Amino acid sequence: MSRTAPRTLPLPSGEPVPVLGQGTWGWAEDPRRRPDELAALRLGLDLGMTLVDTAEMYADGAAEELVAEGIAGRRNEVFLVDKVLPSNATRQGTVKACRRSLDRLRTDRIDLYLLHWRGRVPLADTVEAFEELVQGGQIRYWGVSNFDVDDLADLSAVPGGTAVATDQILYNLQRRGPEYDLLPQCRDRGLPVMAYSPVEQGRLLGHPVLAEVARRLGITPARAALAWVLRSGGVVAIPRAGSTAHVRDNAAALDVRLEPTDLDLLDEAFPPPRRRQPLEVL
Repeated sequence: MSRTAPRTLPLPSGEPVPVLGQGTWGWAEDPRRRPDELAALRLGLDLGMTLVDTAEMYADGAAEELVAEGIAGRRNEVFLVDKVLPSNATRQGTVKACRRSLDRLRTDRIDLYLLHWRGRVPLADTVEAFEELVQGGQIRYWGVSNFDVDDLADLSAVPGGTAVATDQILYNLQRRGPEYDLLPQCRDRGLPVMAYSPVEQGRLLGHPVLAEVARRLGITPARAALAWVLRSGGVVAIPRAGSTAHVRDNAAALDVRLEPTDLDLLDEAFPPPRRRQPLEVL
């Protein structure tokens, strides 16, 4: 496999991050899978997939501990993304949750810390906590997850809210609603989007049209679906992989070029939105 420099996308600060990272949702839930998950994580780093996404919610913190083991000795290679639960996102609660995550991750900083979804805590309180953590060096940037257009507007109205660095959302061939308004707005603001579940947790892979496009290109359906998410820029994809073979297939999506005929077939099978749709979540 090619070891050329990975494609990157700039954060609002200008710092580049890989457009293809690694997700950890579902990891550390079965001890029997731990060796494969660690091997997948480490190979992904070798292949340039150095953006690693996790959350305090995943396996009640055990996914963070697995990430700590997987990146041991390589922390400076990794752009580490973590998330705080809305129930913990008060001014003091966010700071305490971040410290717990830092302990589990065995690191002194999180590169990008996200509010996992919008809850009942006022956004102003969470943003104040994020700013405190940035000033203290515990996090470098902060962002949000599962925020729709109206949520981002509310965030922008909060003091300091325009410092948001990303919006992590559900986006894939079957979940194209963000294309109508959310993706264009983020693009206009220079706000990169992170797409979680870019292959719909594998449920896309049996679709006959996707399978036909993949067959014509000589690749797997998963690689084709991931290449589609990455097709137009402005999006970072964070697929999860449970094996080294899966990691290699994900990494190879960066080399896939979907032709206009392929895109037309996929548009017919998975129509783009014609009106505003509420942001979907998993």
